[in-house]
Amino acid sequence: MIGASVPIQRSPDARLLVVDDYGDVTHHARADFPNLVREGDTVVANDAATLPASLFGVHLPTGNPIELRLAARDSLSPERVTCFTAVVFGSGDFRTPTEHRPHPPVLQAGDALQLGPLRAVVLRVIKHQRLVDVRFQNPVGEIWEGLSRYGRPIQYAHLPEPIAIWDTWTRIASQPVAFESPSAGFILDWTVIRLLRSRGARFATVTHAAGISSTGDLELDQLLPFDEPYNIPPHTATLIAASRRRGGRVIAIGTTVVRALEHAADREGTVRSGEGIATQRIGSLTALRVVDAVVSGIHERGTSHYELLRAFQDDDTLFRMDSEAEARGYKTHEFGDSAFILHSGRNARFRASLEANAEPRVTADLLLAQSAVARSSTGASR
Repeated sequence: MIGASVPIQRSPDARLLVVDDYGDVTHHARADFPNLVREGDTVVANDAATLPASLFGVHLPTGNPIELRLAARDSLSPERVTCFTAVVFGSGDFRTPTEHRPHPPVLQAGDALQLGPLRAVVLRVIKHQRLVDVRFQNPVGEIWEGLSRYGRPIQYAHLPEPIAIWDTWTRIASQPVAFESPSAGFILDWTVIRLLRSRGARFATVTHAAGISSTGDLELDQLLPFDEPYNIPPHTATLIAASRRRGGRVIAIGTTVVRALEHAADREGTVRSGEGIATQRIGSLTALRVVDAVVSGIHERGTSHYELLRAFQDDDTLFRMDSEAEARGYKTHEFGDSAFILHSGRNARFRASLEANAEPRVTADLLLAQSAVARSSTGASR
């Protein structure tokens, strides 16, 4: 597949690959997304804004140049920005693919780093010579000013020109806590949200510190995704509960939303509001308790984002999805095309919900049949 090389969030020719709950693959314009949402659904997006998380500087013990990419933290609090987990590269910048970037000098606890106006110290090396915990030594206000003035958005070689921080912010961006853009949200703007509501769906948000997507090192990439803090507002939890009671679907805009909602859910699928840290890995062995569908970018097999999609559909279906995306020239990466993937177990969950909540004379079979009719009317291929 072709990597998107221009930072256009809402390209008029962007496409949407749809995998329904029966495993059928169809192709649509991305602008058709609201037409695939039904009355009673709740669409949940990540409203995190992106931090300028790439910092260039010097490893003071050796004088060698480095790039520090902030990658994780333990809180969303704006006051707790002194400590981060970070990935460190040697000389060079985004124009060199990450897998070809040189290693940094050997890092040890106590090493001082000068990152523009910011001074940091290595607290420890974690499982890999390029993965460290660091502490900024500046006051909190100076850290925020240093990041905003000196930091750059994390960028990869498929984008040949430097991008601005506002290129990475979705239309609903609020608190700057994400390390890379929650780019599945590029499918949204306020017109789309209004259309979703006009169809009887509800729209809600979570705030999740979306982490980095790649380090360029196969061993280090195996540790992704890192633990990521999130916050789920009470209103969002309430809307999700109401949708589940009515047999509506919970549609996650992005893999970060899936991580947050599934981590916050109890065994019965009730989502707890409040803050938490998503520590789990979601994959083919995960039994999803809350999310019925996900909107995501077009991801390459083997990445942590792609692994999460295996919780929604089996490998044969995803292989067909990949083959069709490849044949039709879908674009990958954050400014590429999108996929709308329903959970293959949705029908069983829908049946159980209807049988538990429907009026005695209205059977689950009847309502499922009505759902299939609605599905056929909105699923035409383009």
